[in-house]
Amino acid sequence: MNANPILLQKKYARIVEKFADREGISLDDALKFFYHSEVYDLMSNGISDMHCMSDGYLIEDMEAEYRKGL
Repeated sequence: MNANPILLQKKYARIVEKFADREGISLDDALKFFYHSEVYDLMSNGISDMHCMSDGYLIEDMEAEYRKGL
């Protein structure tokens, strides 16, 4: 299932902003990480309806992925 592109972009923006705040990194670094993350890949391809998950859930997934890479 594909999400409305405008709504999806707004969701991306919310997730990146909250992720940057929680991790204490710049928005630029958060955005770079997001666009190379598994979360983005799953959301943008409509896999497992990831775009339907709450922002908090997606941010937690990103944090787990981010910490694996540290």
